[in-house]
Amino acid sequence: MSRVISKVLSPAMQLWLRSQVEQVETLELSIQGSDRQILKGHVSGVMLNSNRAIYQGLHLGEIQLKGENIRINIGQVLRGKPLQLLEAIRVSGAVAITNQNLQASISSALLGEGFKGLLETLLEHQGVTEVSQLLDSYEINWQGAYLDNSYFILQGNLTHNGETTPLKIKAKLSIIPPQTLQLSEVEIQGIPELNSHEIKPFSVDLGSDVSINSFNLDADKLICQGELLIRP
Repeated sequence: MSRVISKVLSPAMQLWLRSQVEQVETLELSIQGSDRQILKGHVSGVMLNSNRAIYQGLHLGEIQLKGENIRINIGQVLRGKPLQLLEAIRVSGAVAITNQNLQASISSALLGEGFKGLLETLLEHQGVTEVSQLLDSYEINWQGAYLDNSYFILQGNLTHNGETTPLKIKAKLSIIPPQTLQLSEVEIQGIPELNSHEIKPFSVDLGSDVSINSFNLDADKLICQGELLIRP
């Protein structure tokens, strides 16, 4: 390992990575590049292995990531300033999420927004009008989320007009590479507006920042491999 990497860049990048998460149990970092390249602010590649990281309340299991052609503010880093990305980078790798991770994440605001977005999409897909106003009249307290073979199951309590009823959403998940999440065999219990509806399969666009190559869902673990665009 070069002197610039070992003495300057590696500690600065470790600090930057840890600042992006609330907690991480293990964090292993491998940096590629010559001193000459790095002193010009260019890092050839970075490989990251971590375990049990928490990002915005979302608990993640094993993470393996690789980024290439990274531009950083090396001049400021050498003067003791925090590391910053100067350009967006596309990171490839794999992330594993277990049932234990999901349950620990149930109170995450990030996950809560994702669940709300899923409900909005379901309601809109079934032709329900004024979805936002309808969801604003609901109070949803999510209680649990878990994987069961190819299925994702979400449970909670829904309060509407002073009455509380159990809420359950079950769907079979699959990926149509690179950016489409497919939901089929969808079952919903607890939302009156959907009681008489047969839920047909539908797709969710994950956005251009995400590119998924494989999506393996077994009894209690999801392993996702692909690419993610990280912006400065």
